[in-house]
Amino acid sequence: MLFNSYEFIFAFLPIALAGFFLLGRVSRGLALGWIIAASIFFYAWWRPVNVLIIGPSILINYAIARSLVVLSVDKTRAQWARALLIVGIVFNVCFLGYFKYLNFLTTAVNDLTGTTFVLERIVLPLGISFITFQKIAFLIDVQARRVQSFSFRDYCLFVLFFPQLIAGPIVHFREMMPQFHQVTCRFNKDNLAVGLTLFLFGLFKKVVLADGVAEHVTPIFDQSSAGVAIPLIQSWIAAVGFTLQIYFDFSGYTDMALGLGRCFGVRLPLNFDSPLKASSIIDFWLRWHMTLTRFLTAYIYNPLVLALTRRRFAKGLPGVAGGKASLGAFLQLIAGPTLLTMFISGMWHGAGYLFVAWGVLHGIYLTINHAWRILVARLWTDKDRYERVMEPVGFVLTFLCVAVAMVLFRSRTAAGASELLQGMVGMNGVSLPSQIYDRIDSLTTLLEPLIDIAVGGSATELATAVIWIGALLVIAVAAPNSLQIMSRFEPALGFKVRPLSKLGRAVIWRPALQWALATAAIVVPAVMRLGGKAEFLYWQF
Repeated sequence: MLFNSYEFIFAFLPIALAGFFLLGRVSRGLALGWIIAASIFFYAWWRPVNVLIIGPSILINYAIARSLVVLSVDKTRAQWARALLIVGIVFNVCFLGYFKYLNFLTTAVNDLTGTTFVLERIVLPLGISFITFQKIAFLIDVQARRVQSFSFRDYCLFVLFFPQLIAGPIVHFREMMPQFHQVTCRFNKDNLAVGLTLFLFGLFKKVVLADGVAEHVTPIFDQSSAGVAIPLIQSWIAAVGFTLQIYFDFSGYTDMALGLGRCFGVRLPLNFDSPLKASSIIDFWLRWHMTLTRFLTAYIYNPLVLALTRRRFAKGLPGVAGGKASLGAFLQLIAGPTLLTMFISGMWHGAGYLFVAWGVLHGIYLTINHAWRILVARLWTDKDRYERVMEPVGFVLTFLCVAVAMVLFRSRTAAGASELLQGMVGMNGVSLPSQIYDRIDSLTTLLEPLIDIAVGGSATELATAVIWIGALLVIAVAAPNSLQIMSRFEPALGFKVRPLSKLGRAVIWRPALQWALATAAIVVPAVMRLGGKAEFLYWQF
């Protein structure tokens, strides 16, 4: 069931909220049980077999977690607890691997060996990557005694809470369960007003902004996948347009998830914080899919770096403390773990060569960024002057790097991605509508010896796409984001208010008539665009 569907907005959500508030007047236990039942129904809506697939996994993880609680209390059983944790992690990785990666691995084997193995298409349970990472993090936290007690109801709420069930954010038990234990389960006008406003902001971003620009982007990617050579301007429209499409798609989903959680009195963690305003690729990943970055850093990158650092110290080799690093230390402690972590990130996003390439490319970006920071610390002592000069440069460079990588993320085939990337550097020439070509005839005469210029396409379509992209760019990089607008009411767990301009402070939300009218103004076009099959892009993961 899509958040941006009639059945969710006008049937499921009102019934879920009404049942929660009514049962909350009788018993908190009944109200929380109602959320679990509603979440199972939500998950089963598209394909009931999903519940039959994911249900046994939840039960097995719960049993492992209960056993870890018992073993972790007794220090003499630490080795048994560690062994059981490994079993649990391996089970979850194999579970994810079978449903998400077996077909991909079969294809890879066929490509490498020339065999023709064929598997029946395996049903991919919704949100399996998010659910799996959440369960792995929970087992690690239990074994480390960061979580020491929980009931089966607690565990089901943690795993199944429908606002974050399908596409995140990836939450931790210790940040969610205290809220469920304290929630009143009663109607709260402030929570409902804040939650519904956030939800409607997200709905507008998704169905109007993201789906609107998609109409100009999707045909170009379809043509590239069909082997059509894409010219320069159209290639950049596809790359930048899709970057903005996924930006507003994921931002919209995140707002809707935060809003839905808040309607029930629960704050979900911060997951998206204007990443296109970032001035470095490191900053980008601290703002984009923040809970995934948090998971990868805490459970993969940091343990790997710690183990490698200890090994270097045991050999008498230096680390990278204080911003100083030899080439060997940098390669072993920063470059290697970064590339491996982003390789895993790419695999997590999708079972395909292009997702792996996208992850590795971002790993390369991050490695270069880390190396640059070490060099800058040595060579540029005036930090304030450096930031004044380099922050605008870093912003442009970061955006371009992200847009180039998004071509790999979006393309269906390697050949299609290659066509677009070639087009972006001018290898496929330039195609201009006749109305534009005729007006710049003297300029085209000068440029034709350098690049092929052809006449073709619609001036109206080109102008419309450029206007869409320009408008979305302004919103993404210049306007305050939804969380800043809602900052008076702590819209997300862990959200820290940053200083706003005078204009930004003027648009801080409050429960007043003018904001009700403004919200209604964005609801009307959003509702009018409902009814299509436009899924959230991150739901496939």
